Amino acid sequence: MTARDYAGPAFLSIGFRPFFLGGAAWAATAMVIWIGILAGWWLVAGDYGAVAWHAHEFLFGYIGAVMTGFLLTVVPNWTGRLPVRGRPLLALFLLWLVGRAALVFSDTIGVIPAATVDSLFLLTLAAVALREVIAGRNWRNLKVVGIIGLLAATNILFHAEVIATGVADYAARAATALVLILIMLIGGRIIPSFTRNWLVKQGVARLPVPFGRFDATSIVVAAAALVSWVAAPGAVATGVALLVAGAVQTVRLLRWAGRPTWREPLLLILHVGYAFVPIGFFAVGAAALGPDVIPPSGALHVWTAGGMVLMTLAVMTRATLGHTGRDLVAGGATCAIYLAAGVAMLTRVAAPALPDASTPLLHLAAAAWILGFGLFAVWYGQMLVRTRVDV
Repeated sequence: MTARDYAGPAFLSIGFRPFFLGGAAWAATAMVIWIGILAGWWLVAGDYGAVAWHAHEFLFGYIGAVMTGFLLTVVPNWTGRLPVRGRPLLALFLLWLVGRAALVFSDTIGVIPAATVDSLFLLTLAAVALREVIAGRNWRNLKVVGIIGLLAATNILFHAEVIATGVADYAARAATALVLILIMLIGGRIIPSFTRNWLVKQGVARLPVPFGRFDATSIVVAAAALVSWVAAPGAVATGVALLVAGAVQTVRLLRWAGRPTWREPLLLILHVGYAFVPIGFFAVGAAALGPDVIPPSGALHVWTAGGMVLMTLAVMTRATLGHTGRDLVAGGATCAIYLAAGVAMLTRVAAPALPDASTPLLHLAAAAWILGFGLFAVWYGQMLVRTRVDV
């Protein structure tokens, strides 16, 4: 059987379709739930802890969905095997959905059962990815599968830390670090590649520097700084290590020749999104050295609301357009999604630093977040549930 022999619903033909749509819809929905919790309109995950739930659903709910959609789409290219689709894909997607529902209703079913149900998804994803890589003998990408496995283990530790202490500080930092490492690995592949292809068509002479020893070293330096941050976020040595990592990642980004991409938003957003990785290293490092000057909460959101959100939206929009047979051009709706995400990030980062304006800034951040992800779910949703336009 070949990919063209698939006769089921388009929505279940490949992994990015259900998980990109589900991830975006959940990002908007979870923010509405979070606002309701803060406003006292309803009580959700009270026994689990509302703040812990909020952090978990970003790192493991939204990011977990987008990561899954991306991996299930690219793994067939890595291995030469058919994609996970049809009923197996539906089962995996439903497992993710059940995890979201379990934590929302954890006060009813119990925290431990909810945590157990939620933990099954990433464990299953890691097993599926490992099976595909081994079957395709694609040993190069075992490191990506290893990160997925570590993220699955960190999810379990997150739940265990919440149950034991009421918070998940160490596990939340560990999950953030793993996602950043994944962005550095995958971003280092796709951003220079897409940029090179576009620049060649534009006749630009200066092209991105191919992946080499410097890139590998930069990731090792960043990973070491992140390990220090997970273990001792307020230590002087951690702050210095983060600043060094930020400088190295800045040089790495500049080697990708992104300046001309201002003319193509689909490419520009990749460079801008990745830029918030080194900016985040600088911000979190500065917060470690002077928390009274730069609030740690605002600094952390440079990575989460900045780098992670912009990078995932960049990948989701580009992959959806390309894999549904559409031109790789960012229209008005796509640019509006990017703009809303940028406003959400900037206002959320600024809020802790501007206490007099904190409340309206947080309101604006939430509204922009819901608008951006809601627009993706509506505009791109109709592409994700239909067959390719070129078939």
